[in-house]
Amino acid sequence: MTLTLGPLTVPVPVVLAPMAGITNAAYRRVCAEQGAGLYVCEMITSRGLVERDETTLKMLAFDELETTRSVQLYGTDPVYIAKAAEILCAEHGVDHIDLNFGCPVPKVTRKGGGGALPWKRGLLAEILTAAVAAAAPYDVPVTMKTRKGLDEDHLTYLDAGRIASETGVAAIALHGRTVEQAYSGEADWESIGRLVEHVDIPVLGNGDIWEASDALRMVEQTGAAGVVVGRGCLGRPWLFRDLAAAFRGESVATLPDLGEVRAMMRRHAELLCEHMGEERGCKEFRKHVTWYLKGFPAGGELRRALALVDSLATLDALLAELDGDAPFPVSELGTPRGRQGAPRKRVALPEGWLDDADGTGAHLQEDAHEVTGG
Repeated sequence: MTLTLGPLTVPVPVVLAPMAGITNAAYRRVCAEQGAGLYVCEMITSRGLVERDETTLKMLAFDELETTRSVQLYGTDPVYIAKAAEILCAEHGVDHIDLNFGCPVPKVTRKGGGGALPWKRGLLAEILTAAVAAAAPYDVPVTMKTRKGLDEDHLTYLDAGRIASETGVAAIALHGRTVEQAYSGEADWESIGRLVEHVDIPVLGNGDIWEASDALRMVEQTGAAGVVVGRGCLGRPWLFRDLAAAFRGESVATLPDLGEVRAMMRRHAELLCEHMGEERGCKEFRKHVTWYLKGFPAGGELRRALALVDSLATLDALLAELDGDAPFPVSELGTPRGRQGAPRKRVALPEGWLDDADGTGAHLQEDAHEVTGG
């Protein structure tokens, strides 16, 4: 089973969801070494790219073995989105552009961005049209990611799917939660199935894929063309090995002992240091320690020390203290990972946002330095 996105063929219908501060070049390399798929760069802002913001440009780093370059773009202005798409194609050689309309973070939605934007059908159509037109001369497919809607009373995903299909978007990914839910509760896979029936472009399902068996079940239940995996792979890059095997018809569940996980941690840290320098690379690695060690026996003092690691030499010394023979904690299989939290009490939106669903949100101003995740 493959995934076709316009002229791009992905050998396994699995996409690594872009996650801010996580899916940098090093992490994408670690995951890609485990199994085939499409590995998306952490999201960048269109205005930041157009204005050549230094932080934004640093995020556009690709590993030397990254043969398919995929980037998620955020923005609320069709002009900036189009210019940014052209820059990505012409100057950075990207093979795929994804547009973020799924982020639930209040600082984003209160400006009409992320998961709030699809409420403005006119603006969504303008952005998608502009992005597709800018990427077309380079034969680069444009996809989009969205959520069910603002809340259960303001659903947008079916209109978004129709607009995506009409504007030439190659595929649409649906996270089966509303903006109000953020990452809480359970994902609504039935909405993914309804979107599949509603559009004539590939639909990718996202939400609550913790194991390879979940991905197969989602595809079977919804008819989705593939899956987008986010939090489920945190501290578990080998999940992509299981996913690739599952879509080949093999039944595989990788259960690495702590020695194998220790080697994976070292590999991840090493790649971060190669791409960012040792000091920053080790700092970036700290956030991954809890995810890698989830459920494994490791004393609180050792965990704290690993979460403060400042060099590869220190990391090696601390990793040596872990019991390499400790078996994988099977109780962790199928359980949520990463952020969860509670539903929003209300969705933060620009004043009067709900008044005109066909509007274009012409008053929106895009922040060149905003970094989000969806």
